[in-house]
Amino acid sequence: MVMTRLEVTGEVAQAFPGLRITAVVVSEFDGRRPWPEVDAQLTALEASAARESGGDPEDDPHIAAWHTAYRAFGTNPRRQRPSVSALRRRLSRSGQLPRINPAVDAYNLVSASYGVPAGAFDLDRVRGDIVIRLADGSESFTPLGEPGTVEHPHPGEVIYTDAAGVLTRHWNHRDAERTKVTADSERIVFLLETVDAGAFAQTLDAAMKSLAGLLSQRSRTVVVHQLTAADPAVGALAPGPGGLTPA
Repeated sequence: MVMTRLEVTGEVAQAFPGLRITAVVVSEFDGRRPWPEVDAQLTALEASAARESGGDPEDDPHIAAWHTAYRAFGTNPRRQRPSVSALRRRLSRSGQLPRINPAVDAYNLVSASYGVPAGAFDLDRVRGDIVIRLADGSESFTPLGEPGTVEHPHPGEVIYTDAAGVLTRHWNHRDAERTKVTADSERIVFLLETVDAGAFAQTLDAAMKSLAGLLSQRSRTVVVHQLTAADPAVGALAPGPGGLTPA
């Protein structure tokens, strides 16, 4: 089994000293069966949003912190929105959340519930190590759902990359087609993020516990890793021997 390293470069750590990234790694995830419990929780969240309609989801202080971070690396967050901002905006405007597949539905549920950006990569499609770094402008990116499209991140933009290319644009705005999580994905890394751990560490921890608890129902192993600006690397995103294991 290939071991994938997860690393934040010094430039990103220096620019965002309050960052904290939680990686939840699962093995033998079962995404082929319906997950009625997650669907029921999504439906309940939609009903709650309908009752509370009228507020602006972007008034959330954690989303505001992400907007500030986006502006710092040159992205307009009103045009390319942080993933959690786009998800909550969709929920507020339409009263609905997408249903994609069990893994994606689970992290969308947690993201919308806790106001934390969430995403995932199929580790069997990742090539080499995953590095969060600043783009130099030479990279190529094929967006999720657009296999015939090639984009080029602008210099200074925060991106996730592996040895074969760009995995996300604008930090967490858009995932790549190549490493998307499908119903057949079994080895998956889920990512939860904040750029202000001083204010939102407890929120991130609560989101992690919720997501890990859900994933443990469908996975042979669940392992949790933490990255910060001061401790910016995980040596190997490897499944543990069984159960929920904080690494």
